[in-house]
Amino acid sequence: MDGEADGLVAGSESEDSGRKRRVHGMLKMYYGMNEEGKAAEMAKSLDPCDINGPHFDHEVFLNKLRRECSLAELMDQETCMVKQIRSLDSDMQTLVYENYNKFISATDTIRKMKNDFKKMEDEMDGLSANMAAITEFSACISGTLQDQHAQITKLSGVHTLLRKLQFLFELPARLNKCLEMQAYAQAVRSHRRARCVLQQYSHLPSFKGIQDDCHAIMDKLAQELRQKFRDGGSSAKDLSECVELLLQLDEPAEELCDKFLSHARSRLESDLQGLEAEIRPYPSPSAVKDASAHRPVSAAAAGSPTDNAPKTSAIPSPTSNTDILEFIDRGCNEFVSSLCLVITSYQELFINHAQTGELASRNIPQMASGKLNAFVDDLAARYFSLVEQRIQEEKGVGDNSLLVRALDRFHRRLQAITKLLPGSAVPNQGTEIVMRAAKERVKQYLSALQSFYMDSLRDVRQALAAPRLSVAAASVAGGGALLGGPASGRDAPNSLPELLSSLSASILNQIKSVLASVHLFTAKDIAFSNKPYFKGEFCSQGVRESLVVSFIKFVCQSSRQFCDSAGEKGGSTPPALLLLLSRLCLDYETSTISYILTLTDEQFLVQHHSPVTPVTSLCAEAREAAQKLLNHYVKVQGLIISQMLRKSVETRDWVNTIEPRNVRAVMKRVVEDTTSIDVQVGLLYEEGVRKAHSSDSSKRTFSVYSSSRQQTRYATSYTPSAPMDTNLLSNIHKLFSERIDIFSSVEFNKVSVITGIIKISLKTFLECVRLRTFGRFGLQQIQVDCHYLQMYLWRFVSDENLVHFLLDEIVGSSAHRCLDPAPMEQSVIEVICERG
Repeated sequence: MDGEADGLVAGSESEDSGRKRRVHGMLKMYYGMNEEGKAAEMAKSLDPCDINGPHFDHEVFLNKLRRECSLAELMDQETCMVKQIRSLDSDMQTLVYENYNKFISATDTIRKMKNDFKKMEDEMDGLSANMAAITEFSACISGTLQDQHAQITKLSGVHTLLRKLQFLFELPARLNKCLEMQAYAQAVRSHRRARCVLQQYSHLPSFKGIQDDCHAIMDKLAQELRQKFRDGGSSAKDLSECVELLLQLDEPAEELCDKFLSHARSRLESDLQGLEAEIRPYPSPSAVKDASAHRPVSAAAAGSPTDNAPKTSAIPSPTSNTDILEFIDRGCNEFVSSLCLVITSYQELFINHAQTGELASRNIPQMASGKLNAFVDDLAARYFSLVEQRIQEEKGVGDNSLLVRALDRFHRRLQAITKLLPGSAVPNQGTEIVMRAAKERVKQYLSALQSFYMDSLRDVRQALAAPRLSVAAASVAGGGALLGGPASGRDAPNSLPELLSSLSASILNQIKSVLASVHLFTAKDIAFSNKPYFKGEFCSQGVRESLVVSFIKFVCQSSRQFCDSAGEKGGSTPPALLLLLSRLCLDYETSTISYILTLTDEQFLVQHHSPVTPVTSLCAEAREAAQKLLNHYVKVQGLIISQMLRKSVETRDWVNTIEPRNVRAVMKRVVEDTTSIDVQVGLLYEEGVRKAHSSDSSKRTFSVYSSSRQQTRYATSYTPSAPMDTNLLSNIHKLFSERIDIFSSVEFNKVSVITGIIKISLKTFLECVRLRTFGRFGLQQIQVDCHYLQMYLWRFVSDENLVHFLLDEIVGSSAHRCLDPAPMEQSVIEVICERG
């Protein structure tokens, strides 16, 4: 609706304006006026039928209409003319109404103009009379003074000369008074005004005396200025004024530069000494060690299930009178500000100052610039050395914001020198200090992460060793490495997933905390973060490679070191720690490494302009470490069980032993420890894949029994060739059996790990049996022990045939080494094993 109303209003206004233009156009045409309001010079129409022409004849017009138009056309023509007449009458009235006030106003204006012009004529007549009187009076004065004009001009010149002479004769007294009042600037200005005149008229005795007096006074003034300059107790403004006056007194500019810089050096060196006094000596290594012994508990380990959760290894910063921010503030507010003031004053005096006279030809600005650059470089080097010493004292890695703010302020204040000395290398040197500080900070964080990781492992190791104390009495020879035997196997493994989760979470949280601290170097409100180094190299090489990648490699390398054998690290490492570390490295390979590097790239907007370590390479290294740790775990656990079996075989008299009535205790211990290991590995690794088991796996009869019976059958007719035939049959049987690789790499699942341990244990048992000689009852005891192992161990391995084959080999080797091979009946063996 509003739009329609606006359209109607606009339409009505346009119609009114068009109507007015048409009316004015008709009037102009009637009066014969053009657009400029002048009479148009048009050819007059002679047509008597032109109703608008001057020769219009109504009779001729009407006769023409009657002849040419029908009645209807005549009626239409009449109607049109009536409308035009009415329209013209209406327009005429409108014009009269609209211009009535203008006509009245014009009449009043004309009446007033008549009165005003009459008054103005009277005033103009009076003014003309006054001007004539003034002209006459001026001519009279000029005629009167014409004779004295030359004399007045001469007297004025004499007066000016006398004033100059008076100034020259009073100059020595004036200079002495200025000297007494210490108005040195006014004295120099006065002397400079008169110096040229005195030099020009020095051949006259009177002027020569004035010149000598002035020189003596100015020499004294110059001496006082030099003394004031040497004292150095004046302010910078007074010093600048003093130097400027000495330059005006034609003192050597190079000497003044040296004196100015020497005076400024003394003041700046006092500032540097104040900064140097705040830098305390580094603490002794013992003090750092004592301080590191009281590390606070990390917030990352706050959710640990035990009190032995990993702790941080934050290195305490040496105590100092002021923190790094206060130190930088003092250096900037005192030394840098004073240095900028010195540079500004020096440039104003010796470089930017307008040189005139003889000084203009001495090339002072170039000489002064060289001295200034050397002066600034020397003092800036000392200041930077103090700043780097103070930065090196910041060993603590707790709060990084103070150091970053200090470096930002340090970098910002040095930019003032860039504006004052565009070609100076001082700002670039300051930026290099900031870059070195950032690199050193990254190294400190890496060292702190490494210490944190090792401390966390030590705490985990203590947590794993703690249950041993309660079951130490129950441990037997060689069984202590299994977390205190079966009892500890039931208690300690329950905490393995919690320890792994706590260790992994605390390390990840510590990495995130370190990245957040290092990220302050690239914050938007930090001035130096816009430098190309912090946008590129610092993010990719400094943070990603030197910190994150180096720490991941350290985790993998330090974990592999636990696999060192021969009683160094590997000999004393708890097997549970090897298992936990292998799972940690495997988790790093599957997800953690990718997450950490993605987080780093997102936080620091890493742009890989330079070569970086690919994720696949780190994952491969982590998987290699996990594989090596798990293989070593299998080897250690297998050797522990093998040690029990070896001692049980070597310490028994197998020839004179009694008839077996039960299973030996060591076999029960082997089954118990294998069960404990199975539970322990199952806490961290998945089950794995087993081959289908036969229904009578626990009641299988070893194939060597038949060969033993054959030996018994042919015992009455024993010949030397009989053992050879039996050995030949055994060797032929081995040729068609699948080869067993005892120390092959295991897979990352429980079945593969337990299979590897059992292979090592049974292979050791087999080799020990091959080194002994057995009697009848010794062979029967081996039968009973192997059948007992067969009843339980087949459940743990991926392929039960492996256990069957090794146990067959053990019984067969015992039979070969037996002096009286009389095997026990299978039913009796089963009764003894079930009773055991």
